[in-house]
Amino acid sequence: MTPTTADLDAMRRALALAEVAASDGDVPVGAVVTDAEGRVIGEGRNLRELTHDPTAHAEVVALRAAAASLGTWHLAGCTLVVTLEPCVMCAGAMLQSRVPRLVFGAWDDKAGAAGSMYDLVRDRRLPHRAEVIAGVLAPESTALLQTFFAPRR
Repeated sequence: MTPTTADLDAMRRALALAEVAASDGDVPVGAVVTDAEGRVIGEGRNLRELTHDPTAHAEVVALRAAAASLGTWHLAGCTLVVTLEPCVMCAGAMLQSRVPRLVFGAWDDKAGAAGSMYDLVRDRRLPHRAEVIAGVLAPESTALLQTFFAPRR
């Protein structure tokens, strides 16, 4: 699958949010939820360090914002755009909110749940699945993560 222009624009916004997360001392992950027309209806960045909340991953923050924006938890027709492949928790939240489309940048070989470690978002045993477009602006996403983690290793 090929990303749309709206996907690329949303990924650029997610990258900017990831940079803010890094400046706050959190892992640089940003996420954006777009509606069927490609308009941003929710965005988020990792806030675990700021909020001391283990569930404050960028995807969860963005999904909550999108649900509040639409006035419903049911995000059918939306797309989740995130700089890093979602973990199991975030993939589950995406499926629970009925988001049918995922666009992400960097693969997460340690905790990814959209094709690397697991493929939760496309698991046929589950009642909801999503289309996945991986590797969108991956070099930029990967560079942010490598820069963040280099002094920590």
